[in-house]
Amino acid sequence: MALYEHVFLARQDISGQQAEALAEQFKGVIEANGGKVAKVESWGLRNTAYRINKNRKAHYVLMNIDAESAAVNEMERQMRLHDDVLRYMTIRVEEHEEGPSAIMRKSDRDERGDRGDRPDRGDRGDRGPRRDRDDRPPRRFEQAARTDEDKE
Repeated sequence: MALYEHVFLARQDISGQQAEALAEQFKGVIEANGGKVAKVESWGLRNTAYRINKNRKAHYVLMNIDAESAAVNEMERQMRLHDDVLRYMTIRVEEHEEGPSAIMRKSDRDERGDRGDRPDRGDRGDRGPRRDRDDRPPRRFEQAARTDEDKE
């Protein structure tokens, strides 16, 4: 049997319990076809990168699957027919990741720290050093006015 990571997005209108029930339903499809689901991880309601069928948010669910390709194909077929599933993606992997996924690990977010702590940004964050108005190069119409004043 092959190992897969499967992520699907469910509509934002359904509750978290309904999204977990969807995961259980698809887990049953895998198990009915001779496979097994090693882990089901709900990532909760998150923003999507772009609007999908008028939804800006979706319930994200990760499933680690150990099954034949026929079982995964049947699960994907049922997902295409289900109205609550917006998108899905299945990737074949060599081995499943132990422990929580990268999305769920809080330690990765703690290591980044506050964005203002980076030493390469200077005092004003990513905006660079502040310049006074006299430091700016003159605009074209200001140059013309200055040259006219110089002539007098």
